[in-house]
This record gives sequence, C-alpha cells and structure tokens, in this order.
Amino acid sequence: MSGRPGADQDTARPDADQAIGVLYRAHWNGLVRLATLLTRDASIAEEIVQDAFVALHARWGRLADPRAAHAYLRTSVVNGCRSALRHRVVTERYRPAGAPEPAGPEELAVRSTEDARVMAALRTLSPRQQEVLVLRYYSDMSEADIAETLGMTRGSVKSHAHRGLAALRAALEPDHD
Repeated sequence: MSGRPGADQDTARPDADQAIGVLYRAHWNGLVRLATLLTRDASIAEEIVQDAFVALHARWGRLADPRAAHAYLRTSVVNGCRSALRHRVVTERYRPAGAPEPAGPEELAVRSTEDARVMAALRTLSPRQQEVLVLRYYSDMSEADIAETLGMTRGSVKSHAHRGLAALRAALEPDHD
C-alpha cells in the first residue's frame, strides 16, 4: 500500500485501460453507425459513443461480468440516443422558426435516392420500431440481443419488427409515391 489516495485503483486501471482499448478498436465504428442511424447526426452520435466508453471505463471495476461490456456499451448508446432525441424534440419545440440548415458534406454523400426513401420511411415509424429495425438490420443483432439492449421481451422485439417492416413495405411500394 503506497499511502496515497486511490492507490488500490491504480493497480486495476491498466487492465481497464487495456480492455477498453480492445473494445474501442473492435466496436467504435459499429456503435457510431448505430447512434448515427438513431439520431441522424454523426457528431452527436460520436459524442454519445464517447460518453458510453467513458462511463464504462469509470465503472469497469464494478462491472459484474466484463464479457458483457459490449452489451453494456450498446445499451448505453441506445439510451444516449433516446436522451438526445428527447432533448432535440424539446429544443425544436421552442426554437424560433428560421431558415433550414444546409446539409453537410457527409449527409450529401450518403443520400442516394433509394437510401433517402428508406430512411424517410424509417423515420415515419414509432421510435421503438426504428430502434428494433436499426439494431436488427443495420447492426445485425439477434432478437435476444435487441431485447436485452432495449430492455424488452423477445416477443415485443418480434412484434415491433413485424409491424415496422409491414409499415416500411407499405411506405416503399411504388404506388405509394
């Protein structure tokens, strides 16, 4: 014991740093993509993912099962997206009307005609349906993983996915335009 405050934590910190580094390299891009799809804003998405990693690092020593760290991160990111979207709704409600902001270069590069149609149709769904479909088809997660991430039953995941896909099909039919 060295007598300085936090000395016991210093011995565990290198393991946490190394483990977080491995998780960061393996999952950063996928988590940012997930958050971008849910928030529609790449810079906010990166902040949300960064905050999730910082929170995981801070509680690494209290994590019951370090193998569940990726699931913890994914859940933190989804919760961070929900929080950001709630904040966006409130700020948009009280923002004075003005000229729309021009699209950024990343946004313009990503917008192909078909992608824009799918994303527009996706945005018409309920937030839960959006989350389930994005996690399933963009993050390639299983129903069990989605249920764990969103804190719902597998049956609810199936129901939201089924209804969301039906609504997307209807919105994307050629006669619908």
